[in-house]
Amino acid sequence: MSRSLTTREAMVEGITQAMDADERVFLMGVDIGAYGGAFQQTAGLMKRFGEERVMDAPISESAFVGASVGAALAGLRPIVDLMFSDFIGVCMSQMTHHMAKLRYESAGRMRVPVVVTAPIGAGLRDGPQHSGSPYGTLAHFPGLKVVVPSSPADAKGLIGAAIRDDDPVVFLFHKQTLGLAKLPPNPRASGPVPDHPYTTPIGTAEVKRKGRDVTLVAVGWMVHRCLDAADELASEGIEAEVLDLRSISPLDRDAVLESIRRTRRLVVVDEDHRSFGVSGEVLAIVAETAFGQLDAAPRRVVMPDASVPFSPPLEDALIPSVSEIVAASREVCR
Repeated sequence: MSRSLTTREAMVEGITQAMDADERVFLMGVDIGAYGGAFQQTAGLMKRFGEERVMDAPISESAFVGASVGAALAGLRPIVDLMFSDFIGVCMSQMTHHMAKLRYESAGRMRVPVVVTAPIGAGLRDGPQHSGSPYGTLAHFPGLKVVVPSSPADAKGLIGAAIRDDDPVVFLFHKQTLGLAKLPPNPRASGPVPDHPYTTPIGTAEVKRKGRDVTLVAVGWMVHRCLDAADELASEGIEAEVLDLRSISPLDRDAVLESIRRTRRLVVVDEDHRSFGVSGEVLAIVAETAFGQLDAAPRRVVMPDASVPFSPPLEDALIPSVSEIVAASREVCR
């Protein structure tokens, strides 16, 4: 049976069902216990499972992320929550030198089933140190899986898959998709979610809207903006296909190419920076594999190579907008 949940509620339900099913699963993080997380992404879990399985950690990401690696090697399945994804820099060594490499270094004998969860994204006036979307950076390191859900159903399915995976998974959720009352209204932040436990396969993209004229590739909150842009384009007779990557590493290259073969035009929309990011990787895949099938040069609608400002007008000017997506789509469809 499906009910309508917010993305935040779906995440909590997915974690709850995984913890009910497997007593090895536990959580660590800053303010995730009685407070319920900075964005209420762990609300109610300490009350249900107790302080031994939902542990408030000190503000020392390198310490508790490092501890999660040891716990995983000892047979547990930790979930570590970072208050903001920007803080990944503090514990990068634990994630990229140890968590990501131990299985390779041990010829597969060691498994590190850690899930790192963290919010991403701009638009909330959180300033340059709390507004990043570093999924491209993390996906650069072999051994780390990186997923970014855009819908409540995918949030539950991907967190369930991440917890059950024997490799480390970074689960990044966009603040604008959570459906919290304190956040800007977003009707796409709520949606149908099955009540039973299930998983969404990591490494599979999904067509959120079918179209014949142009492919819009995005992830997270930008999927919502692409769907809004597709609605506007449809009124002009342009049918846009919206492809939600869902997984950054592994990346579903086949899904990108299949969509391009249908539409023969591409616009990549990404809240990460223009240089050295996911948008460039998608363009490279298409250029190397399906360049001859394009009827127009592909376009990108992305964040510039600049820190997210605290000033609301400046921040809004940096974030890819629906009007920019529409304009880029019109251009490739001429």
